[in-house]
Amino acid sequence: MEFSAKQIAELLQGRVEGNENATVSTFAKIEEGKEGALSFLANPKYLHYIYETKSSIVLVDEAFEFDKPVETTLIRVKSAYESISKLLQIYESMTKVKTGIDSLAFVSPTAKVGENCYIGAFAYIGDNAVIGDGCQIYPHAFVGDNATVGNGCILYPNSTIYYNCKVGNRCILHAGSVVGSDGFGFAPTADGYSKIPQIGIVTLEDDVEIGANTCIDRSTMGSTYVRKGVKLDNLVQIAHNTDIGANTVMSAQVGIAGSTKVGEWCMFGGQVGIAGHINIGDHVNLGAQSGVPSSLESNQNLMGTPPVPLMKYFRNHAMVMRLPDMQKQLNALQKQVAELQAKLENN
Repeated sequence: MEFSAKQIAELLQGRVEGNENATVSTFAKIEEGKEGALSFLANPKYLHYIYETKSSIVLVDEAFEFDKPVETTLIRVKSAYESISKLLQIYESMTKVKTGIDSLAFVSPTAKVGENCYIGAFAYIGDNAVIGDGCQIYPHAFVGDNATVGNGCILYPNSTIYYNCKVGNRCILHAGSVVGSDGFGFAPTADGYSKIPQIGIVTLEDDVEIGANTCIDRSTMGSTYVRKGVKLDNLVQIAHNTDIGANTVMSAQVGIAGSTKVGEWCMFGGQVGIAGHINIGDHVNLGAQSGVPSSLESNQNLMGTPPVPLMKYFRNHAMVMRLPDMQKQLNALQKQVAELQAKLENN
């Protein structure tokens, strides 16, 4: 389907600069633009592409100013990033959704599957499991006994939901993700380590997205919680009995130790590590590779190990980079002091 700049602007409540009759039928990155494609510009680092892109229409932030003429048609919006996200969601919703249970899938006779679901070949739905309406369960996905999956969920190939665990509505589990693996609980004994049974579950609330090969451990007792709207990147580890607050996002290789409570609307960069049995407040942003050994209060932008405010971290880092020169200066001063001492002793 084709859409004109005028139609897109009306949908996004934006303003057209250029040919309002320009049409697009696909999407492209601004640096790979082509005729008939829609691109977007949100990051100033890509600003120079606006003068050479071949895309027919480009969404841009209202605040952007250009120092020379732009040939392509622009649609100015409050946030180009949010606007392209909205358009991509509409585009994705127009694609045909599969329905039906493949003859090679296994669905237990005691399981309940909602309407308009797709269950692919070699997927497994265990005893007394409940699958909501409109779910897409791809080949080799696994839903264990007594597990529940809400409406409109997507389980990609080889995603796993262990027994008794609960998944809310509109959740997405990417390939290789695991919900409900045993927590890392072992008691040291004279003969080695005795496994502590993990009899709890994992609860994912609505609109949670779990990245590929991310693992969320079941609790020792009770539940590990991932609250509404949480987004986890690939290769994230959430340990047993943790509680991840609503709308928190974590980049790849973040690790959260057991029994830790993370607040709402937090943002953790890649490879952040959080110690166990601590509390992280709301709206805490942690830069990549930060290590957190103790609790943190709300509304902070931090980085480092242990984390400190961003400006302090950068000042400290600048000082560390100067240490080799400072060592040379210190050695020179020590040499001068030693020479002065020798002269005084000779006098």
